[in-house]
Amino acid sequence: MLHKIRLENILFLDIETVPQAAAFDELSDEARALWALKTQFQRKDEYSPEEFYERAGIFAEFGKIICISVGFFANRKGKREFRIRTFSGSEEGLLRDFIELLESHFSHPSNLLCAHNGKEFDFPYLARRMIINGITVPSKLALFGKKPWEVPHLDTMELWKFGDYKHFTSLRLLAHILGVPSPKQDLDGSKIRSVYYEEKDLDRIIKYCELDVLTTAQVLLRFRNEELLTEEQIVYI
Repeated sequence: MLHKIRLENILFLDIETVPQAAAFDELSDEARALWALKTQFQRKDEYSPEEFYERAGIFAEFGKIICISVGFFANRKGKREFRIRTFSGSEEGLLRDFIELLESHFSHPSNLLCAHNGKEFDFPYLARRMIINGITVPSKLALFGKKPWEVPHLDTMELWKFGDYKHFTSLRLLAHILGVPSPKQDLDGSKIRSVYYEEKDLDRIIKYCELDVLTTAQVLLRFRNEELLTEEQIVYI
């Protein structure tokens, strides 16, 4: 079935998120109390709510999206291209720009979204932050009540599971074992908060996000046993 999907119908994406505030003590008293309740089972007795706050970016209720990178295949004069674009700026603004792209170019029933661990993270996170920002959730992300396996999109981590519900494989590991080349990176998800709030280097985060989109597309090509993209075929717009 994977081979029957036209690559041009897929929008690959990745999001980067951070805590809503730079530090725990910047939250209101109520927000701090709610954060403690929200994370009590994950923290147990190992971390205080303040110590655990550096992970707030993974929770849509306490985090925010700072960039969305997308990529899609295109045929230009008979040659294959993979075009990459990033939305950044205010969260409301980047969400509206992303929706505009979805509705203008990827709204057909045959269009699919694709992300690594997208069904458990990227897709629901996007929808939740849209609601919080007072934005109507587009049809492609209106997945209310659906179980992860009922979501009609692609998830490279799920594809690699082959029915094994407990199997987690990082995108970095998949790229390594499948021979997908990627430049050395000095950044990973655990450093996004400090790079954003302390170093204030959004461009560095965007490059990291765009690399994940490209790697996800390359992994899908390997799943289809097709040739990987070359540097000449990758276009940043």
